[in-house]
Amino acid sequence: MAQIELPDFLTVRELANMMNRSPIDIIKELMSNGIMANINQQIDFDTAAIVAEEMGFEVVQQSSQEEEEVEAVIERPAWREILSHESETDLQPRPPVITMLGHVDHGKTSLLDVLRHTNVQAGEAGGITQHIGAYQVVQDGQLITFLDTPGHEAFTAMRARGAQATDIAILVVAADDGVMPQTLEAADHARAARVPIIVALNKIDLPASNPPRVMQQLAEIGLVPDEWDGDTMVIPVSAKEQLGVEDLLEAILLVGEDLAPKANPKASPTGVVLEASKEKGRGNMVTLLVQNGTLRHGDTLLIGPHYGRIKAMYDYTGKPIKEAGPSTPIAVSGLNGIPAAGDSFCIVESEKAARKIVGEIEVIASVLQRQRPTSLDEFFARLQEGDEKTLNLIVKADVQGSLEPIVHSLEKLNGEEVSIDILRAATGNITESDVMLASASDAVILGFNVSADPVALAASSSEQVQIKTYTIIYHLIEDVEKAMKGMLEPTYEQVVIGRAEVRQVFKIRNLGKIAGSFMRTGEGRRNAQAHVIRNKKLMYTGNVTSLRHLQENVREIKAGFEFGVRIDNYDDYLAGDIIEFFVTRKVETA
Repeated sequence: MAQIELPDFLTVRELANMMNRSPIDIIKELMSNGIMANINQQIDFDTAAIVAEEMGFEVVQQSSQEEEEVEAVIERPAWREILSHESETDLQPRPPVITMLGHVDHGKTSLLDVLRHTNVQAGEAGGITQHIGAYQVVQDGQLITFLDTPGHEAFTAMRARGAQATDIAILVVAADDGVMPQTLEAADHARAARVPIIVALNKIDLPASNPPRVMQQLAEIGLVPDEWDGDTMVIPVSAKEQLGVEDLLEAILLVGEDLAPKANPKASPTGVVLEASKEKGRGNMVTLLVQNGTLRHGDTLLIGPHYGRIKAMYDYTGKPIKEAGPSTPIAVSGLNGIPAAGDSFCIVESEKAARKIVGEIEVIASVLQRQRPTSLDEFFARLQEGDEKTLNLIVKADVQGSLEPIVHSLEKLNGEEVSIDILRAATGNITESDVMLASASDAVILGFNVSADPVALAASSSEQVQIKTYTIIYHLIEDVEKAMKGMLEPTYEQVVIGRAEVRQVFKIRNLGKIAGSFMRTGEGRRNAQAHVIRNKKLMYTGNVTSLRHLQENVREIKAGFEFGVRIDNYDDYLAGDIIEFFVTRKVETA
């Protein structure tokens, strides 16, 4: 049996290459094990090991002694998972990737406009960002990549599609307005993505600015400023007056130095789609962020069902370039379609190879769906084996007076084996933002005395997110508690339902021996199991395969009746044996 060494995470395509098999074979094997995945999707070691073993390989896990002490304290950065199959000696530092988040009019684009020394906002409708852009700036000789998103919905929609492109989130908060509902939502989305947050306290030049009040509000939502001995860097800035911009860039470099993002520029290029559109005179233009490897002019891209040879490649300034390394945003032309933001890309040998792969995938595309635990009833059945199991929740209530006891009661349910992570707890009706956060984080939405708006209901249907609403707090807590019990490893017990005494043994042609018995207590069932006991010693245990009263087959027999019984694969009955009928039941967790 051939041996294969697998990393903690790898894509379906990488697994196929390591096994010298077609990616379609891997996808089919995953499907047979109840896992839906596309060619560029990452799978973990346990999943890959099952597939490899089914296909005749002996699996060995790559040693990962490095960072064990760190990972015991903080979660692995997303880029570490992407590059877990790369040798540490091949990795080189790359620019950190930053996403700007915040309230709609708190100055995200104005601030980024100052950073990149261009005037984008003036050309946009209503002064509001209408598209996803990507730019790079230089600070102290180091590159920083910025993603300018139209809001945290786009940021989270990319995460929902498996694209974790951001290393650091900049939360822009206006010093005069303070923390607004969208600010809180953006913070929730960034925390759910497990990325560091830097707060840019914008508009400090305005007479109405009140930084101490805003810092208090930030502390109240869990972002305690470093000035208050917290772990959130809060940088006062003014996009209009261009104040504090250098400090913000220095803060980014400082956090980036702690993260130390790396990539292998020599690897086969992979990355994510930031945006795509059809432009007059240029055809299909796709903005990509290279995450690993180096993409070159002339490479053949494969992005979901779309493919094509790169005919032109431009950097963020529109300048034609020949190649792009890790953390580089680029625009390319040459694809035969328009992929969705968040889709992953890779390269293939030729367009012919791409057509073959796409054709094979389309055969089974109708059953390829992104899996997620979508309900409290299904959640525990979808969990991977592990030391810790977490149920992600979003809780919405009508008033703060209801929300606080709900959150407190849910937090009391936390145990050693199963824990609850409340990604968002807020008042008001359930919105599309709640659904997108749940979609990206495999969460269930619980509402108390609230409803979901029509847009949220439509999004929940398309994103396969469950929304459960309640009018009684006890019922909400009870449902979550039941789901948590289901997430625990189940324990079972045998429950005796009846005892019978063998009176006479009959031999039936083509069937074997039948124990003619008398039901002493309880009842016997055809779908039960049975112990054969002789002189208080257990002789055999098996399934009841036949139960007859007089000449008829029956489902059950009550105490006081004579009957014939046969137990699967057992013929050694003797008069006087005790047949003990029992069923196996799941033990309810206390």
